[in-house]
Amino acid sequence: MSTTEPDALLGPADIRELAAALGVRPTKQRGQNFVIDANTVRRIVRTAEVRPDDVVVEVGPGLGSLTLALLEAADRVVAVEIDDVLAGALPATVAARMPGRADRFALVHSDAMLVRELPGPAPTALVANLPYNVAVPVLLTMLERFPSIERTLVMVQAEVADRLAARPGNKVYGVPSVKANWYADVKRAGSIGRNVFWPAPNVDSGLVSLVRRTEPIATSASRTEVFAVVDAAFAQRRKTLRAALAGWAGSAPAAEAALVAAGISPQARGESLTVEEFAAIAENKPAGTTTGTSGATDSKPSGAVETTETSGDIDSKPSGAAETTGTAGNEPSGSGE
Repeated sequence: MSTTEPDALLGPADIRELAAALGVRPTKQRGQNFVIDANTVRRIVRTAEVRPDDVVVEVGPGLGSLTLALLEAADRVVAVEIDDVLAGALPATVAARMPGRADRFALVHSDAMLVRELPGPAPTALVANLPYNVAVPVLLTMLERFPSIERTLVMVQAEVADRLAARPGNKVYGVPSVKANWYADVKRAGSIGRNVFWPAPNVDSGLVSLVRRTEPIATSASRTEVFAVVDAAFAQRRKTLRAALAGWAGSAPAAEAALVAAGISPQARGESLTVEEFAAIAENKPAGTTTGTSGATDSKPSGAVETTETSGDIDSKPSGAAETTGTAGNEPSGSGE
């Protein structure tokens, strides 16, 4: 832990001053919400268990509230920001408020969904406040492309946090739950109130912890093949798997055969299956059928299109943007900050 001045972090007045100087006017209509509480960002860093030897990647740093707190604790921070104005201002903010750590900071001015490499040593942790609309695609894409990331803590809208951490049988268990569990052990790690944002959103936010699996899922099927089964199963989640997987397998009888071979009841539904069971189905796909296209090709990121899941699963917005239009009250959790 570095020795930085107590006032190095940004407070409410600092955030407003920076926003005014940059001509940034956060509004609920534009979906901009900046974290203004130093205690909250330090809490996020503690919950993320950031270590002095960590290389942390942050997506959507905004004005730099969390960035500065991460620099207090980590060896190095790499921030990915798509917004031209915010990306241009952040290095100067770091240099002014934490000059002794400025050489430990790097900025990547890009859409996080397009980033395939990062400067410097490989990242060991991902800590970010993710915009609501793109939270799931960004999270899954980062975990896929940067396998060196061992620990992740993201702040997202509470509903999305619940879905990511849901277990089989839970009513909100779905595509994000299964795909996140492919990479990591996932759990809820706390809640964040509305009053730590400026402007205050109309929804609550939640923290989600993901610890990378030490051993990958034991399966002969590829991630692409498993994710194709997941997408198909939840595309028609009210149907039995025999019916829901008919398109994936080529026919309902072929789907039933694959399910029976995997040891799964054809009358079961997707929300009752573990990621391991989805993998077992993928292993028994009938010969001669092709992999589905929804989230199932290596040309797309691993959560890019989730057409039947309505919270944070559609890659329709830039992933590092300070602006986003969430579907619940148009409020992202921590967007742009």
